[in-house]
Amino acid sequence: MKRFYKSAAAVPDEGGFAVALDGKPMNTPARKRLVAPTRTLADAVAAEWAAQDEEVKLATMRLTRLLATALDQILPDPTHAIGPIASYATSDLLCHRADAPADLRRRQDALWQPIVDWATLRYDAPLKVGSGVMPLNQSNQALTAIRLAVSEYDAYRLSGLLVATTASGSVLLALALAEGRIDVEQAWTAADVDESYQREQWGDDPLAARRRAEVEADLRAAARFLELLRD
Repeated sequence: MKRFYKSAAAVPDEGGFAVALDGKPMNTPARKRLVAPTRTLADAVAAEWAAQDEEVKLATMRLTRLLATALDQILPDPTHAIGPIASYATSDLLCHRADAPADLRRRQDALWQPIVDWATLRYDAPLKVGSGVMPLNQSNQALTAIRLAVSEYDAYRLSGLLVATTASGSVLLALALAEGRIDVEQAWTAADVDESYQREQWGDDPLAARRRAEVEADLRAAARFLELLRD
């Protein structure tokens, strides 16, 4: 759509800080006030709108989408996010290692096992690790523990956690990122280890590169969103 405003800024509002265009607070697609709980997040969302050229490209405004998702979809019923996030524990990326080649398996073990061990101690969630892609029949104890950990997050953080989980393919990586156990560089390196190995062996292609760039951008936006919520 065409840009219809001159300025975008964060303004104090009931419950936090609203994002305003030309001084008028914005609404979400569900007609709720676009309000962030922290000034830093509201400033960052406003900056996305201020950075648009003559054509407003909504797809580029990932922080805006994360905030609107929290307000429109998750706040009314957090289970809409808790269930999908926690379900990744049944087939988490970090629990499925390669049978071969050996050097890929060593990379996976080095990057993934410390996060699995951390989650076991942090949440009392001993997820099984195996080779291949077949389901591992995780214990009810571990799955329940992960769901309880996810359910402790508020609607805003669940929005970031959901995107981080889907982008990385791992609820364990997403939780480690949200809790500051790892940073976004470590999270992306761990999430991309399989494809990175394949690129080294066979090279890259433009279609895969574009897809990977979108996934990485989603993960980085989720990490920034979660960081801005801490301020």
